[in-house]
Parts: sequence; structure tokens; C-alpha cells
Amino acid sequence: MSFADRAYLAIRDKLIMLDIRPNEAIVESELAAELQFGRTPVREALKRLEADRLVVSYPRRGTFATGVDVADLRHISQIRVNLEPVASRTAAEAASASMRAELVRLADDTDALDLAGIDRNELMRWDLKVHRAIYRAAGNPHLEDVLVRYDNLATRIFCLFLDRLPTVAKHVGEHTNLLRTIAAGDGDAAAAIALEHVIGFEESVRAIV
Repeated sequence: MSFADRAYLAIRDKLIMLDIRPNEAIVESELAAELQFGRTPVREALKRLEADRLVVSYPRRGTFATGVDVADLRHISQIRVNLEPVASRTAAEAASASMRAELVRLADDTDALDLAGIDRNELMRWDLKVHRAIYRAAGNPHLEDVLVRYDNLATRIFCLFLDRLPTVAKHVGEHTNLLRTIAAGDGDAAAAIALEHVIGFEESVRAIV
């Protein structure tokens, strides 16, 4: 993995988890020093993150983390409610034996989590991990790219309200059933569970804003 790729992943994580707050100015030199990368990899990473709608650059003003507008949740969810079931169905129907085994292991690990005691930010990191595994299992890199992008944007919105969301642990726990259903090859059931999962979390956010 190149330095630019590593910088991209590190900065992306900080943006998604709100370690870099919405609308916060991003100073390349400071970020490079913090992450112990050169300025060139950081600059390349920020260009990619701008395409991901996680940062925005203005001439003569600099680069900033994009703002978070809850109204965007409706637009993001419109994409996710259509594509998340496709990814889950495709993974159930097309995943390799080794990938199915990986999903079962991930389901077991999810089932073993102390959902009530674990830090909520770590719960959201786990949520990202599970979704990425499902996207990868679908075997369609174009679908994976789109869903990773919009899952990132959705997670960023969710992180704004973590302290007020009573259902985060329940939401993450729902992954166990989804992962096992995909691994078992039941495409129809996997698609239905994925749809309910996405809608349920969006509705829980809407209930408090």
C-alpha cells in the first residue's frame, strides 16, 4: 500500500469518526506531522477525499471538512435502501466458500461483542467493518466503491448523534443475523434483512432530530 493510500485511509477515518469536525479547517502541514506522512501523500489523499465529498477546497481559503446536513440523510438513504439489498443478495448468491467462512467468523465475533459495554465509536467502527465485508463478498468492485462511499457519509451523520441514539448496540447486533443469512446463501432473506437494517437506523436518527 502506498503512502498516499495509507494517508487516505487514516484521514478518511478521522473525518468519518468526527475526529476532524464538520467545517473544520484542514492544514496539510499539521495533518502530515500528526500522521507522520509527507505533505505529498496527504495532499494526494485530500484530493481523493474531496471526490468522496468528505472534504472541500476553496481557492485562497484552503481545505475544510465538509459540513454535515441531516437533510442529506434522506438522499444518502435513497441510494442505500436500493443498493444495500443488492449487495447482500449478490453476496449470498455469489460469495466464494472462503468468503462465506469469513462472514461466519465475523458473525461469531459480532455475537461475542459486549454491545452494552463497548465504546459507541468502536461500535460504529465495527458497523463499518461489517458493511465493508459484505460489499467485498458481493464481488462487484463498482458496487463496492459506491456503497463504501455512501456508508461513510451515512456513518458520519450517525456519529453526530451517537450520544442520543438509544439503538446503536441493537443496530450493530443485527449484523449477526445478516451475516449468517448471507453465508447460508439465502439471497431473498439477506436482501430483506439488509433493507430493514438500513431503514431502521435512518428512522432512529430521524426520531431524534
